[in-house]
Amino acid sequence: MNYYSFEYPYLILLLIPIIWCLYRCREYLKQRYFVHLQFLPVKHSFMKIEWIVKILIFILLCIALASPIIIDKSNPLNRFGKDIVLVIDASGSMNASGFDVEDEFSQGERLSRFSLTKIVAKKFILSRESDNVGIVLYGDFAFIASPITYEKEIVVDMLSYLSEGMAGQNTAIGEGISMGVRAFKHSQAKNKVMILLSDGEHNSGSISPKDALVLAKNVGIKIYTIAIGEADSSLMQKIAKESGGVYYSAVSAKELQNIYTAIDRLESSKISSKEYKLKEYYFQSLLLLACGLLLFLLFREIKR
Repeated sequence: MNYYSFEYPYLILLLIPIIWCLYRCREYLKQRYFVHLQFLPVKHSFMKIEWIVKILIFILLCIALASPIIIDKSNPLNRFGKDIVLVIDASGSMNASGFDVEDEFSQGERLSRFSLTKIVAKKFILSRESDNVGIVLYGDFAFIASPITYEKEIVVDMLSYLSEGMAGQNTAIGEGISMGVRAFKHSQAKNKVMILLSDGEHNSGSISPKDALVLAKNVGIKIYTIAIGEADSSLMQKIAKESGGVYYSAVSAKELQNIYTAIDRLESSKISSKEYKLKEYYFQSLLLLACGLLLFLLFREIKR
């Protein structure tokens, strides 16, 4: 999808005084009386065409000055959106049986919480067409499984290779938040969103959730928390409230899907890191056309 615009749209206003002047200051021929008019060529039609061509030349020049551009909104450098990091609990408890076996996501199979979380997360990632997405996994420690990127297919593929227990058996929520903050290190997006999912209480790591929350608030990261299983709901509520996010709780895969859908309705903001780097300029074509019309007038004038 292309977006048509002008770099200097206010310059189009120059057309108003120019066209008014062309209309009010037109060249008028002084009348002469001659008895044999049949010997004189009639050029009134050309005078009318000449005036129209002059107006077209000035219109083209003004539009060229306004610098018309086309921006490809489908290009990742010209998009609107935000940077989002999914911070997912991969502790041993996430290996427990998931939600309802009748759930549409499990298709009658008893999947683990982590497996169902990955299914829902994949749908969410692919739906964020205009955003950058990254993944952080945490257990005893945390690591960036996928840096923030626009290539959602790569993020989804990486998510497929992750499993519970990869980062240890315990739940270091502070480590997860802290690593999520580190994932935003090079982000220049106006809106930074972290989605923190946990099914247990904080019981590991060298950094507390309180200290990690301070780090997130210092760089303007909004944290949405999702509690499943035996998560510490009071802690998750505190993290969401103090960071400007929202707390959610899910007891089924369908509820988890609805939570991600609700977060999906976040307002978009322009990513300013490489904003409008790939513009296509079209003022050259307008200038060439104006020069062509000017040459036409000169040619007709010479022939006169």
